Amino acid sequence: MTDGNTDRQGSDSGTGRATVVLGGGLAAVLLAAIGATGGWLLAGGDDVPAGTPVASASVTGEPTASTSAPRPSTGRTTPSAPRTSASARPTGLTVPPVVGTDFEDARDALRDRRLGWRLVFGTGAGRSVVRTSPEVGAEVARGTTVQLYVAGPAPAATVPDLVGDDCAEAADDLGEEGFYPRYRTGRSGKVSQQEPAADSAARWNDEISIWCGASASGSPSADPTP
Repeated sequence: MTDGNTDRQGSDSGTGRATVVLGGGLAAVLLAAIGATGGWLLAGGDDVPAGTPVASASVTGEPTASTSAPRPSTGRTTPSAPRTSASARPTGLTVPPVVGTDFEDARDALRDRRLGWRLVFGTGAGRSVVRTSPEVGAEVARGTTVQLYVAGPAPAATVPDLVGDDCAEAADDLGEEGFYPRYRTGRSGKVSQQEPAADSAARWNDEISIWCGASASGSPSADPTP
């Protein structure tokens, strides 16, 4: 009997010690969990740094890593520099100083520079140029027509004889004498008729009609221009 009690007490004692050890282990785990929870609360609760992987439980019980969504980029692209067109190349050609000179001399100065001219007569007195357009010294392209403003009215002139001349040559002669040609039947061939007639009295800037070429009958063809 004594041995039986001793064995039972030993068994009960062993079981008790196992229970105490197990209970102590569970208590330690609970304390560790409580401490971790308290530390997490003190550290800021739900604030989780952005971009830091967060462990989440999967259906199988194994932790799976998930990452927060990447932040949108705030970078800005630099716009390209606007294109600039190349500046026009300077010609070096300017309106000569013709103000105060006789209008025929001013015309010759423009012609020498391969510039066009147009005479604008005034109501005053004299043959001198009072201003130009473009103005004197302005940079111009070759072939530009410069208007010469003359102080007085258009002077008298005599119409040259053009019949039989080449049409282009007749036009040059008219320009030299201060007239403007008005083509009635084109600009090629020889002049078959003119109006006013040769040696007629006229004035600078007047138009002289010329008929260049001839019809099949040998007479001037009709001019479509009124």
